[in-house]
Amino acid sequence: MATNSISDVMTAPARTVAPDTSLREVAEIMRDSDLGDVLVAEEDRLVGIVTDRDVVVRCVAQGGDPADHTAGEICSSEMVTVTPRSDIREAVNTMRQGAVRRLPVVDGGRVVGVVTMGDLARVVDGGSALADVSSASPNR
Repeated sequence: MATNSISDVMTAPARTVAPDTSLREVAEIMRDSDLGDVLVAEEDRLVGIVTDRDVVVRCVAQGGDPADHTAGEICSSEMVTVTPRSDIREAVNTMRQGAVRRLPVVDGGRVVGVVTMGDLARVVDGGSALADVSSASPNR
């Protein structure tokens, strides 16, 4: 079967948190789910994305305690998104133009999944180093 659309490769459902979720809880979710990001949503409507790097750079490195700060405080709210019907190449170009590694997948404004650079690398060039790294088991 040919993989043509984002719905074929996205992770669904995406892991979401409310804006008032503490960064400690966000970090625990990332650890327990082996994720590098969570989407911030209110009633299934995307309001932002928090990455593991965001937690470190926007909170911990500033001397903040993740228990005292929330996802809504540090999330990136200007995001590029794709729909489940988006073409794989279109998503690659969207990532390139937006200089992002993760794309929330929305349908009518509702969060339905997320697609990462690694997901796309496995489809576009399964023999690439990025595809290999993305397919490897996580370090524990």
